[in-house]
Amino acid sequence: MTELRNMEQELRRFQRRVWVAGGFVLLAFACLLVRLVVLQIVRHDFYFEQAENNRTSVVPIVPHRGWIVDRNGVVLANNYSAYTLEVTPAKANGQDLDALIAELSKILPIEPRDIRRFKKLRAESNSFESIPLRTRLTDEEVARFSANRYRFPGVEVQARLFRRYPLGDVASHVIGYIGRINQKEKEALEEASEETQENYRGTDYIGKLGIEQRYESELHGITGVEEMERSAGGHATRRLGTASSQPGKNIVLSIDVKLQKLVEDMFGDRRGALVAINPENGEILAFVSKPTFDPNIFVEGIDSESWKALNESIYRPLLNRALRGTYPPGSTYKPFMALGALELHKRSPDTIVYDPGYWMF
Repeated sequence: MTELRNMEQELRRFQRRVWVAGGFVLLAFACLLVRLVVLQIVRHDFYFEQAENNRTSVVPIVPHRGWIVDRNGVVLANNYSAYTLEVTPAKANGQDLDALIAELSKILPIEPRDIRRFKKLRAESNSFESIPLRTRLTDEEVARFSANRYRFPGVEVQARLFRRYPLGDVASHVIGYIGRINQKEKEALEEASEETQENYRGTDYIGKLGIEQRYESELHGITGVEEMERSAGGHATRRLGTASSQPGKNIVLSIDVKLQKLVEDMFGDRRGALVAINPENGEILAFVSKPTFDPNIFVEGIDSESWKALNESIYRPLLNRALRGTYPPGSTYKPFMALGALELHKRSPDTIVYDPGYWMF
């Protein structure tokens, strides 16, 4: 028996399906259109910036730190350029750092002191920071590492500027020293103004003591930037633009370093302090605290043994005796007592006091 179909009903059913399918397709295209508008118009600036950040990178140009000189132009602190071997733990592909250093020591001389300093700096830094392992590499050592660089992910040779104190321990309490920025100083910089934060991008060192600390903002200079275009592999391909850095200002002290050294030499191994002041204008000509210390050992990061030797020494070389030492005033107070007696009319200029060397109370 043949089934008779209702062709009109079938046609209406087919048309409904076509309309539903067509509506679904139109809805899908409408969603795509809305999304396209959002991406291309509404959030254009955001995604353009994201794309530019993927394509370009802004590299800070750290300024040259200003020099410190005495009243006669004798250099007390300056800079020199050197190659450093640096490790970025986050880029080491999970390799054990001790094993990495052991392998590196097979091609470059790495002293126990270098390893101790590296571990100390590692404890104070995060895994994304580049930490120096060896400093002042020779050209031969740079070439030797470059030939083996593929074996050491996360290890790079960088050209850095280092601080130098040519006269060593002379006037060390006056000049002070610089050192790597620690966690506390990082937090302080993060709480500073946005301008200050930008100015310390890429900066690893900061004044810790003395003139280096007191005049940090003047000595630091203004950080520049270099915009580089990167390849898909993250390598720089060309420079897009540069804003040059401005070197820090030079600081000229009233100290006469020849007089400073003469007084320090006269102290010999004795402890004490002396400040020589020009009575005509109040300028400090010599500012001595003995014993002294060599600020150069702090520049690359002092190792724990050297720090312990300085910090626990019975002679306390880090103590600035001229500022923080407490001593009996001795006879230095007598002229002021005499001036006070004259001012209060307790004594007259003609008063004569017999001094047999004692006073009976």
